[in-house]
Amino acid sequence: MDNALLLDDDDGRVAALRRLDVLDTAVEEPFEKIVTLVRTVLAVPVATVTLVDRDRQWFKARRGLEQSETPRAVSFCTHTIQQRDPLIIENALADPRFADSPLVVGPPYVRSYAGIPLRTPEGYNVGALCAMDTRPRRFSPADIAILSNFANIVCDELELRLIAQVDHLTGALTRRGFVDQAQREMERTLRYGRASSLIMIDVDHFKRVNDTYGHSIGDQVLKQIASLAETTLRPCDLFGRLGGEEFALLMPETSGAAALVVAERLRNTIAEHPMTLHGGGTIHVTASFGVAELSASFNTLTAWLERADTMLYAAKSGGRNRTQLAEPM
Repeated sequence: MDNALLLDDDDGRVAALRRLDVLDTAVEEPFEKIVTLVRTVLAVPVATVTLVDRDRQWFKARRGLEQSETPRAVSFCTHTIQQRDPLIIENALADPRFADSPLVVGPPYVRSYAGIPLRTPEGYNVGALCAMDTRPRRFSPADIAILSNFANIVCDELELRLIAQVDHLTGALTRRGFVDQAQREMERTLRYGRASSLIMIDVDHFKRVNDTYGHSIGDQVLKQIASLAETTLRPCDLFGRLGGEEFALLMPETSGAAALVVAERLRNTIAEHPMTLHGGGTIHVTASFGVAELSASFNTLTAWLERADTMLYAAKSGGRNRTQLAEPM
């Protein structure tokens, strides 16, 4: 997709932002250091790492600003992400786009602004690194170059953060990535009294596959199982590789009975799918599944994982290539 189309594709841009899984996350030191440096080096009172969601801008890191987010409609950054070049405003009161903005007429009383788009590898502008002053000023070419270099560092940190959460072999979330996201989903589900279910998946007799065919074939099997699982996922579902041949699938807004149907469908798909080997030929494998719906009696994510894992163990003890649903707590 060319640059102009990317700039007009806000749905794709928001999807790229969501894939980074950084919105509403805790303070992280690399981003805190960057806004501190921006404020010091450029001698500005306000600096932010801003991510522009569909209807709001949220600050991953900020200095000199009280709010953690503001409506997108009043933001400077919604204009920054609509272009490839830096957005420079020397006097906001003289710019009709911003003269009446609550950020200009009220705290933090922005008068000048420099924003560098934060671009993903696909080419989407997901936010901006911003420097703001409470007086009109001219940002020099050197200032803009410095801010651009810091913006590149922010983009690198966002990518590194994502890589750390994605399993290099299967493309599923790592254990760390899955746990981090599942914890937030569990808290949301319990807060609003919604349904959510967890499915644990383990490849049957996987050691035998490795011992018979070698670990490279075992890796191919895991990749294909992950690919089969991905076809069942909705955008809101979480899929992770917890280690070895064990995977987990968290399904928000899903009862245990509905999750059981999904698990059974995936179990059958795996059992019936010939795993293609790079060297030629195919093999068949099966998997066992444990399903547990979230209950208010689970006060930690660990307790929920253990409940689903107990059901997985029961499925294996019952003969493998089975799905076991936990009774409601």
